[in-house]
Amino acid sequence: MAPSHSFIIFLFSLTLISTNGEFSQQSNIMLPSQQQITKEKLTHIHFYYHDIRDNKNPTIVQIIDTPQNVPNGFGSTFVMDDAMTEGPELSSKHIGRAQGLFGLSSLQDLGMFMLTNFVFKEGKYGGSSLSMLGRNHISEQNREMPIVGGTGVFRFARGFAIANSVNSISTPEHFVVEYNTPSGPYYKEQFGKNTHTKKPYLS
Repeated sequence: MAPSHSFIIFLFSLTLISTNGEFSQQSNIMLPSQQQITKEKLTHIHFYYHDIRDNKNPTIVQIIDTPQNVPNGFGSTFVMDDAMTEGPELSSKHIGRAQGLFGLSSLQDLGMFMLTNFVFKEGKYGGSSLSMLGRNHISEQNREMPIVGGTGVFRFARGFAIANSVNSISTPEHFVVEYNTPSGPYYKEQFGKNTHTKKPYLS
């Protein structure tokens, strides 16, 4: 006779119970523990990224076009892999890549959604990343967007970034944007029996 549905669920539950300890040890999921102590650090990051739109080596590519009768290019969507530099010139030191998606998402104005990972390759943040998700009103300056997470030293980061277009040196083929995180991001360092201790980048 075939086993009943309730009996199969019972066996599955026993399997979960018997393997729970092993799973907890092998997985990368951080489980709550009273032995963990969390400290928050505040850092300030300043950099530029470069939208290259020429036909030879573009760093942004349109993946969704929009009908001509739709205002403000609504629906147009792009992928990006922009160079991040210390200074406003593309020839200045490269510190990482700004990678993600953005698109025109407003019928009333030039408002974009931004889903961007700032991937740091050089310096003390090398190997870490910050994730930004928010609305970008590209016709304005001092555009505020939230930092919603990160990896590496920026694990559990939160805060905001301020974007400003560098119109004085930008061209239709090469658009430069300045980013500041003046009051963030906050990130957490965790100490305890089941965590790895990281040396703080800031005192």
